[in-house]
This record gives sequence, structure tokens and C-alpha cells, in this order.
Amino acid sequence: MKKVLIAALVGLLFAGNALAAKVVLEGSTTVLPIAQRAAEDYMDAKSSADITVRGGGSGVGINSLISKTCDIADSSRAMKETEFQTAAGKGVKPKAFVIAMDGIVVIVNDANPISKLSKQQVLDIYTGKITNWSQVGGKDEKIVVVSRDSASGTFEAFGELALKGAKVVNTALMQASNQGVATTVAKTSGAIGYVGIGYISPSVKGIPIDGVTASVKTVLNGKYPYSRPLFMYTNGEPQGEVKEFIDFILSKDGQKIVAEEGFVALK
Repeated sequence: MKKVLIAALVGLLFAGNALAAKVVLEGSTTVLPIAQRAAEDYMDAKSSADITVRGGGSGVGINSLISKTCDIADSSRAMKETEFQTAAGKGVKPKAFVIAMDGIVVIVNDANPISKLSKQQVLDIYTGKITNWSQVGGKDEKIVVVSRDSASGTFEAFGELALKGAKVVNTALMQASNQGVATTVAKTSGAIGYVGIGYISPSVKGIPIDGVTASVKTVLNGKYPYSRPLFMYTNGEPQGEVKEFIDFILSKDGQKIVAEEGFVALK
């Protein structure tokens, strides 16, 4: 009888531990809708799982991984060498998992008649050389530049892919999220912004760059000029629930979520 009771108590202890196991994801607002939806589906399938997903930007997520306050850092850019060095100094060994592909889409207000831009025109607009839509074939209207803030991986990636390291004009309206950019562009006549492909909606107009529209095909074949991978970083080789969640994201069902959220699945 005592053995049965002890066995039952041990079983309850392990069950309690399973219920208490918690996985925290933090970082990129681009990856956020994928992470949120995946967490919901994963917890629906596994009732003992406890997964929390937070945004804040890629830099925030990476800093949280380094400080060991999250288990998975969502990032829309690759980690920098300085971040790897800081991580090493704190005993953290970041391991990257590419969980999806993305195209950074240049968007304008839906009422804007502009239907195409070149890479050079985008560069000139974002660095302040072009300030009126009439300079690129549009109507006589001031261009309102909308950008992500510096904590954003999308800001970093756009700066590298589109601006070639040049600084964004200091009059730009800086936004903390993809949705913030999309909302500002939708409500502001003359505005231009950029968002991950999963944030395109009827309220804004995506603009082809050098004649190439962002799509699953053009992102995967690299023809769209602002294509990039999306990452999840763990501290070393993932174990336990963290590994199971990463495996789920990379599975057929996880990649189906990626596609349904408007991003580009790996398979």
C-alpha cells in the first residue's frame, strides 16, 4: 500500500513539473504572428505545455536570450558578431534556426497612384534625396517616410538590403512594430513604409521593386531584392520542450502555419 502511495505521489510530482514547464519566446514583431499561432496550436495539441510569446523587436529578443530571460529569441536578422561575443562572455551559445523566409515589402498609402519603384529610388527616398512623389512619377505631394526603430531586425535588414548602410532621413516617423508601420502608412497620405510580407493587407499597397513583386516564388528564388531569412535562436542545442517546439515549427504542420500567416514556408 505504501509503495502504491509513494508511486502515486511521485507521479503527481512529475505531472506538476510537466505543468510547470514554461517556454518563453521574445523578440521580432515580424516573427511574432508565426510564433503566436504556433504556440497556440502547440499548446492545443499538448495540454501540459506552457508557452509565452512576447514581441519587442529582434534586438530585445537577442538581449533577452543573452541575459537568459527567454528560451527562444525571435529575430528577423542574423545575430551580430558583437552579440555573439557578448553571449560568449555570459556563457550563452546561440544556435540559429531558420524557420521561414520573408520579403520586406515597400508599402504606400492605398490612394497613392505610384505602382513601381527602383532600388535607387527607394534608397534616395529613405535618405532624403527624393522628397516629393512627383520626382518618381507621382503627384505633387510630400513624401512621408515611415521606418522601424533601431531595435528592429527589419530596420537592420532594410538598412543593409535597401539602404546599403546609409542612414534613414532624420525626419522619418519611427515605429516600434510592423503593424505600427502598416497602420501609419494606411492613415497618412503620401506615406511610404516597409513591412514583412505577412503584414500586407488591403489597407496598403505593396510596390514592386525593379519590376519584381514580393511573392513566395520571388523570395525563394532570390529575385526579390529585399528577401531575408527569419530566425529563432536558442542557447545551445535545444532540449526538452524547447526542442519539441522548434521541431514543431520546422515540421510540415509548423510550416503550414508560416504560409497561412502570409510568410514564405521553407517546404
